[in-house]
Amino acid sequence: MTELVPSLPRRLLAGAWHAPAGAGFLLRRPRLWPLAVLPTLLAGGLVLAGLLLAAWAAPTAEEWLLPGHRQFSIVVEFLIRLSLWLGLLAGGAVCGLALALLLASPVIDLLSRRIEQLERGEVVDQGRGLRWEVVESVKGALRFLAAAPFVFVIGLVPFVGAPLALLWAGHAAAWQQTENALGRRGMGYAERRAWHRRFRAETLGFGVAAVLPLLVPLLNVLLAPLVVPALAIGGTRLVLELEADAAAAGQAEPVPPPTEPTTT
Repeated sequence: MTELVPSLPRRLLAGAWHAPAGAGFLLRRPRLWPLAVLPTLLAGGLVLAGLLLAAWAAPTAEEWLLPGHRQFSIVVEFLIRLSLWLGLLAGGAVCGLALALLLASPVIDLLSRRIEQLERGEVVDQGRGLRWEVVESVKGALRFLAAAPFVFVIGLVPFVGAPLALLWAGHAAAWQQTENALGRRGMGYAERRAWHRRFRAETLGFGVAAVLPLLVPLLNVLLAPLVVPALAIGGTRLVLELEADAAAAGQAEPVPPPTEPTTT
């Protein structure tokens, strides 16, 4: 019998579901709230600051990037301005999110471990020691922070800027929020890159769904505090689900052995 391969839309949706599901998982389990306090406060404050900074810079960006916009019709001018504002707001929100992820990375690692304990009853620890995992988590947050300015710059391009910025930010967010679970499985940068290539549809769906609410006015302010802990939970559960699906299909890839001595 030929094995049925899930279609691309189903894979995208399967990954996207873990973004709101992560928030729901957190809200239903008060014992996780103490770990979520710091990421929540950082996300709420820094995402809001990024949005305010983008809104402050938008009029100047309009004059600088669109000096001849008055030659267009009213409809075209409105669409150009709208796309520019959306792109700038996306960049500001992602920059704030990236900084929050960096500052909260040690707590996010603890939260990821707690989620795996709740879901599996144990935490896989085939990595290279807790110190290595924390360092990798911080490095992942730094990579996301380095990618954030590109989101801001891409968002300046009228019409296509906002969608491209969303895709770029979604990819970066998915990569960063699965690093803790993948690191515990002993995966270095090359192995994680191969894993994301294998599950590109699921991870991209997850990342875009996570970043998309930050582009909606008012909704972004309301949801920003939940974003960081919800992403940590959703990313961990996504890794666990894909790992279980691969094992059930007999396609699980062996975890590479540690190349460095374990440290405590």
